[in-house]
Amino acid sequence: MPDFISSVWKDNLFAGKVVFCTGGNGSICSGQVRALVHLGANACIVGRNTEKTERVAKDIASVRSGSKVLGIGGVDVRSVESLQKSIDTCVNELGGIDFLIAGAAGNFLAPISQLSPNAFKSVMDIDVMGSYNVTKLALPHLVASAKKHNSTSTLPKSPSTGPGGRIIYVSATIHYTGLPLQTHVAVAKAGVDALSANVAIEYGPLGLTSNIIAPGPISGTEGMDRLSKKHFSGDSPGKKIPVGRWGLVKEIADATVYLFSDAANYVTGDKLVVDGGSWHTSSGSPGGDFEYPDFLLSGAEVTGVGGSKKKQASSKL
Repeated sequence: MPDFISSVWKDNLFAGKVVFCTGGNGSICSGQVRALVHLGANACIVGRNTEKTERVAKDIASVRSGSKVLGIGGVDVRSVESLQKSIDTCVNELGGIDFLIAGAAGNFLAPISQLSPNAFKSVMDIDVMGSYNVTKLALPHLVASAKKHNSTSTLPKSPSTGPGGRIIYVSATIHYTGLPLQTHVAVAKAGVDALSANVAIEYGPLGLTSNIIAPGPISGTEGMDRLSKKHFSGDSPGKKIPVGRWGLVKEIADATVYLFSDAANYVTGDKLVVDGGSWHTSSGSPGGDFEYPDFLLSGAEVTGVGGSKKKQASSKL
């Protein structure tokens, strides 16, 4: 069994299904799509960097012989036009969209005192508007999938083929309590959670489900390199995480398989937190590296991590 997914899932679980994923060339989202493709799905991943998106798509396709994985670069989730073109390409070449993963996001560390209105807006636009844009454009195809594969009764029409019309938004946990240096992200992710809940309410009667996956500190990801000195240097998380270790991309992939499978037929409008319990014991700063309130009172700029407020916000997970 490959190391990017657990052995509990049956082969061809998602045979014939198509997943569309924003931020699909990033660490977490590519892992989610990889698991789905391994289990029979075809996929379309989109991202801003063309070379990286195409390379990651080819790598994902290699996990299953005969799979079809489109990698479309030059797509900015803030642009309805570029998203529409990529969705049209996905539908034309792969036959539809059964699953949507909205994973494009922006992040960096900065206190409010050093957070410009433009930087704040950039993260809001990528996370909230980007999630809304792709949802709005994908909804007709997701509704068609739900109509084909689901029913208004308690069970899908065709259990052997599994359900359709499912959405996962990749969110976070930092807005549950608030977190210094992450005001922009906390506000944006709160908006994403609200969007998911309302989609669940309005489109549940049409057979769709909409849920949140909220990753915690996941090892080996671009996001954690931007947020934690300890992770960036390869150190252990210490006592901050109840289970005592960084998370794995595989564990986010498993959560994704669950929410898109028959096992989650009655789960919608919910938040699946995959963080080893870490949000319950937050030390008050990302990764526990910037002591609260000392770092804020010092007026120092963030250093020692993979990103900074002066660099363009990442649009990948």
